[in-house]
Amino acid sequence: MKIEAVKLALPSKVVTNEDVLDYIRQYSEDFRGDISSTLKEVNYYLKYSGSNTRHWLAEGETPIKLLCQATEQALEEANLSKNDIDVLIYVGIGRGFLEPGGAYHAAKALGMHDVQCYDVIDACMSWTRAMQQIQALFDGKVFKRALVVNAEFNMIKGGPVFPAVFNLESQEAVEWTFPAFTLGEGASATIVSADEPENRWTFNFESRADLSDLCNIPIEHYQDYCVASEKVGKNGVGRFTSYGGDLVKFGREHILSVMNKTLEHVEVDNIKGIFTHASSKRDWSNFADELNLGHLVHHTYHQTGNLVSASVPGAISLALESGKVKQGDEVLGWVGSAGMSFCAYHFKL
Repeated sequence: MKIEAVKLALPSKVVTNEDVLDYIRQYSEDFRGDISSTLKEVNYYLKYSGSNTRHWLAEGETPIKLLCQATEQALEEANLSKNDIDVLIYVGIGRGFLEPGGAYHAAKALGMHDVQCYDVIDACMSWTRAMQQIQALFDGKVFKRALVVNAEFNMIKGGPVFPAVFNLESQEAVEWTFPAFTLGEGASATIVSADEPENRWTFNFESRADLSDLCNIPIEHYQDYCVASEKVGKNGVGRFTSYGGDLVKFGREHILSVMNKTLEHVEVDNIKGIFTHASSKRDWSNFADELNLGHLVHHTYHQTGNLVSASVPGAISLALESGKVKQGDEVLGWVGSAGMSFCAYHFKL
């Protein structure tokens, strides 16, 4: 499987850590306790994680416009037309529809009326899961070329995060809310095609479904679709709740495990870059340093914030544009996701 092009489109509004603190201060109208102390705690964790800036939609910008922008740029770079795409897959959390899949509305906006469409929803693992599925479809000669798009714009006013989750009720709420303050926005488009057998991607996955209550955006009647847990829905129905500390604490051994399995079949000296889920610069640096891989990680978190399922394709796009990696380089992907799921994978750009 070969990546023919990958592009990231970022919205134009740059939001700093101080802006985030101002939003918390503004919207936490019914806060119980010392808001100043809580803001200091949030600021400490932001700086500790490596956060600096993130991009959010500016007035007049929309997710579908940026998705189309990224796709048009990818098609141009690959020297392809829309008719060259066999299947369009929409991945990730940011979306406007439960029915039909977001892929159909993306295809309509792009003028790709005959392309096959479907969605992959697996939290921050969604792009990675799509890559695994596409390779299997290529193996079965079902398709020859795929377009994978996402529009991770979860800070839209009235959405699952902003401003409701910025309305802290107490200092204790930081425990299950802090990851919301790290989120950035962006759209990515990745074009992949079937390639020679020696260019197969290799994936190593692990899962911990018993940790499924640590990071959620529940919808109406969610209680009837899960085992009861006081953690699920802590910020309310339709709102983002995430126990970031527990995600790292319980996920660490699996994050290291999947990478160790991948390294068993990889010559590390040949690897030119590692692209991770951009959930925290410090956490992923620590994971990589433990395996002597820190010098290979291409961090974007400090610049873009957490781009959710756009983290890996976004980082690849930025690294290619900056010349830090090039087509043909051997690289690794490394993701830990709500669910929980974990994956490390080896491929060539």
